[in-house]
Amino acid sequence: MKVGQYILSLDQGTTSSRAILFDAWGSIVGVGQKEFTQIYPQPGYVEHDAVEILESVLFAMRQAVAQSGISARDIAAIGITNQRETTVAWDAHTGLPICNAIVWQCRRTAAKCEELKKTEWVGYIKKTTGLLVDPYFSGTKMNWIMENIPTAKKLAEENRLCFGTIDTWLIYALTDRKTYVTDVSNASRTMLFDIRKLCWDDKLLNYLEIPRQALPKVVDSSGVIGYCEAAVLGEAIPIAGIAGDQHAALFGQCCFEKGMIKNTYGTGCFALMNTGTKPIDSENGLLTTIGWKIGDQVVYALEGSAFHAGSAIKWLRDELGIIQSAAECDQLAETVEDTGDVWFVPAFTGLGAPYWDMYARGALLGITRGTSKAHICRAVLESIAHESADLLRLFEEETGEKLCGFRVDGGASKSWFLMQFQADILKTKVEKPSCLETTALGAAMLAGLAVGVWENQEELSSIWQLGTEFLPDMPEERRNYRIQRWHKAVERSQNWVE
Repeated sequence: MKVGQYILSLDQGTTSSRAILFDAWGSIVGVGQKEFTQIYPQPGYVEHDAVEILESVLFAMRQAVAQSGISARDIAAIGITNQRETTVAWDAHTGLPICNAIVWQCRRTAAKCEELKKTEWVGYIKKTTGLLVDPYFSGTKMNWIMENIPTAKKLAEENRLCFGTIDTWLIYALTDRKTYVTDVSNASRTMLFDIRKLCWDDKLLNYLEIPRQALPKVVDSSGVIGYCEAAVLGEAIPIAGIAGDQHAALFGQCCFEKGMIKNTYGTGCFALMNTGTKPIDSENGLLTTIGWKIGDQVVYALEGSAFHAGSAIKWLRDELGIIQSAAECDQLAETVEDTGDVWFVPAFTGLGAPYWDMYARGALLGITRGTSKAHICRAVLESIAHESADLLRLFEEETGEKLCGFRVDGGASKSWFLMQFQADILKTKVEKPSCLETTALGAAMLAGLAVGVWENQEELSSIWQLGTEFLPDMPEERRNYRIQRWHKAVERSQNWVE
């Protein structure tokens, strides 16, 4: 452990960009954050301005360093973690995007995915990429850009088109266009990457008409891949860690052993289980993905994804205006004994595992004249726990082993009510670490390993500290009733869009 050296972690999320400066003990010494615009051109469409994202990252980086009071020369490396699947296309000559980024939540390629599901490609995609056919992933987004943005084909013919997930876009910009890469974890989320051979799959690229030369080089999750230009912070700093946000959180939670599980309560809920050095083909609607690659070792994971969690709380705040903050949602929820038999399904852009219904939509059911905003707030919080429970029960089905606890992180895990209800509804312990910034910490750890701030994973494990443990305390009859009602509500939300 190199005392006196710092790691700057860039955590580029769905609604904001954050920069967190960590010291060698994993303590936070500086934070910067900036939200950016959410663009909804039409129902089911979600976009971001990639230039605005870059500007928000630069702002957060400078804010974090300024807050810490340290010199940029004391920063040993930069780690990057990012919202996954969100797709950017840009011109290599100008370095500028040719359209808005298509966000992971966007459903615009649903028809293309329906077309794919009727072909023999379904089995090939699952076996090769570990993924199910869904608009969630980057491949059909790139295909949509090729077919709908007039300049895309022209740029491709001139070998000027660049496709990338957010990590690629940021690294390209921060290195002043010198480095055009992605890591294996982000590549494994594109529906274009062979997770066993660790390369882009030519058959899928040809089918979706995506030029191979437009895709970045795939690199390890830990290792120096380029340098952030001195113009950004005053010193050239190595970029040495890259991982998609959920993979970074698995690493940051020190889930280094096979069978360990983490669940992140962010914009969506994402549960990942470390499955070791061999991929497991799921039979229960889970995704097979790459956790990380360090040197010659590839660690695989199973993943369950629920698209909306914290975003449902933001919906209460921003669109309905019935709360002013996430903390108020908690406070209101605890003023009532239950939801008053009100049920909420946060399927704003469809349902993820185990349903994979791109045509489901959000539902608020069981409303009576006596329904209050407190009941609605409680129903929203409980829905997040129910979604996660659906995911985590799949791990039991997949492995045949009883769930005996898991680690949690993400903004919504700050909710005491939500975490206790999660333990209750799953009948298992929930472990919340003292540092909830595990996504950013994971990226910092990957970068720090590459430059020698930490020597190995054993040293990293000593950084993880338990903050709060939640133990189940709900009568069995009540638990079973609530699970049954939740599943009935989910059924009512499915296949809404025709």
